[in-house]
Amino acid sequence: MRTHTRSGLFCCMLMTCLATIDTWAADDWRVWRGPNSNGIAPSDQKPPVNWAESKNILWKAPLPGRGHASPIVVDDRVLIATADEKQQIQSVVCFDRTSGQQLWKTDVSQGGFAAKIHQKNTHASPTLASNGETVFAAFPHHKSIQVTALNLDGKQQWQITAGGFLPRAYQFGYAPSPILYEDKVIVAAEFEVNGYIAAFDQQTGREVWRIKRPNKLNFSTPIVARIAGRDQLLLSGNSKVASFDPQTGRELWSSPSLWVVSCGTMVWDKDLVFASGGFPTKGTLAVKADGSGKVVWTNRVKCYEQSMLAHNGYLYAVDDNGIAYCWNAQTGKEQWKSRLGGKVSSSLVLANGNLYLSNEQGKTFVFRANPEKFELVAENQLGDECFASPALCGNQIFHRAASRASGARKETLYCIGE
Repeated sequence: MRTHTRSGLFCCMLMTCLATIDTWAADDWRVWRGPNSNGIAPSDQKPPVNWAESKNILWKAPLPGRGHASPIVVDDRVLIATADEKQQIQSVVCFDRTSGQQLWKTDVSQGGFAAKIHQKNTHASPTLASNGETVFAAFPHHKSIQVTALNLDGKQQWQITAGGFLPRAYQFGYAPSPILYEDKVIVAAEFEVNGYIAAFDQQTGREVWRIKRPNKLNFSTPIVARIAGRDQLLLSGNSKVASFDPQTGRELWSSPSLWVVSCGTMVWDKDLVFASGGFPTKGTLAVKADGSGKVVWTNRVKCYEQSMLAHNGYLYAVDDNGIAYCWNAQTGKEQWKSRLGGKVSSSLVLANGNLYLSNEQGKTFVFRANPEKFELVAENQLGDECFASPALCGNQIFHRAASRASGARKETLYCIGE
């Protein structure tokens, strides 16, 4: 009887544990822009809309160094990229999702930092990517892009040099995050000489394909979406928006854009894709992704640093100066615009009908994804600086912010929940 009782208790505990793991896996935020690559959390997620240093903070953990990479969430772990500028070390740090305890920190590269970096960039700006078993990091390193694969315990599986990276204006740094497609990890590095997009085998780091890009500097992260009946690798920059076959790198179609350089990731709605840029000409456009490359509508709004968000037939955006917009995705008709305030570099995310957007001064605005009117829900302050976008997972928000309240700049990773 005792043996049976203990066995039953063990089975019950095991089933509870497995159920928790399954639930976590279902809503993981493993890559830049989340599980569907569009900034939208699963429909059952209901993270808080109000928080402060003393309210709805489940835990907070100090982050070593400096970075603009967003956190990712893989099962019971939260992972983030960072860089120690003084020691010139780039690292991946892992925290326990429940307690915030640091589990490990793996230094993946040392030395080779640019002598100077732009104030709106860091040596650890690309967000990590994970397939649930392996974590992939991309860092600028010794005039090249280095891609490292770690297991979830921080042990290095492989490390490769994806290719060179030596832009003439090196101080602007590197930004594109690695993305995953089937068994490949895809990396973009666009600059004035020998720019490229390349795909590597996730298990071995072996190169699968590589394409040359125009010789111009660009900062956008590519994204894969299924549009018009096929998977398309979308990328904005170099004076056009373009689509590639993620299996081979072959260009499917392209269309001229209003700008040369962009930073935001493209988004989509039905058969339209959307991009925005700001140098040297500003603008936002919608393009048919059916292979025609037809431009459907344009406007002169500049969302240079940020990624937009498409939801239920409408396109939401916040420009560099903190002005929020809503457009009809198919026609480009402006539904509303409203000033949030402050400069903005982070990207929109959405959960439970609410849009979340942090400005560079550490204030996060929460407003409804309502095309009829602008509807502010809350304003929340954490620290006094934020460039990273949050991860939404398990009714929680994982948020990277910095503060100079103590005199020295210090970064913190927050878990926000009720």
